[in-house]
Amino acid sequence: MVKLDPIKSEKIWGYELWIASTHKNGCQKEFLDAVKGDYPLLVKVIQANDTLSIQVHPDDDWAVKLEGPGNRGKTECWYVLDAADDAKLVYGIKEGYSNEVLAKAITENKLEDYLEFVNVKKGDFVFIPAGTVHAIGAGLRLLEVQQSCDLTYRLYDWGRGREVHIEKGLAVIKREEMIPVAPFPKHFECQYFDLDEITVKGGWSMLCPKGQGNEYQAKDWQLIYIISENKAVIRTSEEAVGKAVKAEEIYAVAPGEKITIEGNAQIMRIIAK
Repeated sequence: MVKLDPIKSEKIWGYELWIASTHKNGCQKEFLDAVKGDYPLLVKVIQANDTLSIQVHPDDDWAVKLEGPGNRGKTECWYVLDAADDAKLVYGIKEGYSNEVLAKAITENKLEDYLEFVNVKKGDFVFIPAGTVHAIGAGLRLLEVQQSCDLTYRLYDWGRGREVHIEKGLAVIKREEMIPVAPFPKHFECQYFDLDEITVKGGWSMLCPKGQGNEYQAKDWQLIYIISENKAVIRTSEEAVGKAVKAEEIYAVAPGEKITIEGNAQIMRIIAK
């Protein structure tokens, strides 16, 4: 088991904490040394004091087509850790508008007229498949689980003057039915990851599987994120005494390793596929 130390990235709208990453743009050496390879997910905590840009991410095919071999797409999700009373997200675009209409709206600084806004609160869950137009609003703190990718096409930046990527961004947009924003359902799975929110009352243990034939890859490590805790400790089967945990800490559990959490806590188990 390895406790991972976050890498902080300051932004004009707030900051990001990269809390589980082997990505070259923010690699945690202790994580890379432990998993001995490319972990396919990137986990962040995002603090949005101001609204982020309107953006979209490519899927796996578009990432290779636009940026070259070796690139992944970026399907992601958000778990709302904290939210101001009036916090909102941009979650998709309104139906019936062509890319030509959207491009014109971007150049005329009118894109917000074509966006879908949704109110969110603490505990809500938002799934954002690659190709979904989205933006985090002000007053939000989120846990983000995503493919290990740092490709973002900025469509619109509320007049802040940063570069936008209209051609690439419009090319990768997908107009598919979206999962409604709602409280996290305790379990979620998609093509790239599984998430389980677990309530620990007194004690809880898990064994991270070793994989077929006792062989394992970087993706076989599992992550335990501490959402909240009340005098909880974590320990491996080799440890007699647990280590106190704090909210927003994250631990990487090795294949074949058993861990136990004692006390009271809310945790998110993150499994890469």
